[in-house]
Amino acid sequence: MGAINTTGPRVRWPGKRLDRSFFARPAPEVAPDLLHMVLASRDGRAGRIVEVEAYVGAVDPAAHTFRGKTARNATMFGPPGHMYVYFTYGMHWCCNCVCDLQGQGSGVLIRALEPLHGIELMRAARPGAKTDRDLCRGPARLTQAMGITGVQDGVDLVRGSQGFAVVDDGAPAPAAIVAGPRIGISAGLEFPWRFHAAGSRYVSGPVR
Repeated sequence: MGAINTTGPRVRWPGKRLDRSFFARPAPEVAPDLLHMVLASRDGRAGRIVEVEAYVGAVDPAAHTFRGKTARNATMFGPPGHMYVYFTYGMHWCCNCVCDLQGQGSGVLIRALEPLHGIELMRAARPGAKTDRDLCRGPARLTQAMGITGVQDGVDLVRGSQGFAVVDDGAPAPAAIVAGPRIGISAGLEFPWRFHAAGSRYVSGPVR
């Protein structure tokens, strides 16, 4: 369950790193399967993924990649299993897992985490959070809590050699998963590609 980090000290990940084939599938298939995996940082911060949204390249008008490849979204067109980080509303970072085959421009936005480890570090990164429930309840909050910025755009989540990984700690899948329209978009509302663990108090937005 450990991993050798080529750019830093040996990392003891809180689970087994997911392999490339997990991510090399259509984003709407990967998304619900992420809902019990753990996003982990080299510094010990980690949270269970409880809410996600899938975005699917050229068929999805809500995807950053809908109109093709640009300097901003290039990572989404790269190999699966990498982290795509983008800046939104001029103030927030959001992180995604790149999915499907290279060149497809598909990925899964991580919308919320249940904090598991390194909670003191998360609190220090988000001093305004009133409760631990609010540390990672939303895509911008979780990047703040986990220390994710544009520097992490392109990080390989499979190798885990650049400070972040997605791991399976053996926790069971949610007893029920809720699917519905994505949040904060004006197009692509017909796609039920927002998924969250039913009953999780760490989910970021309303159930629609």
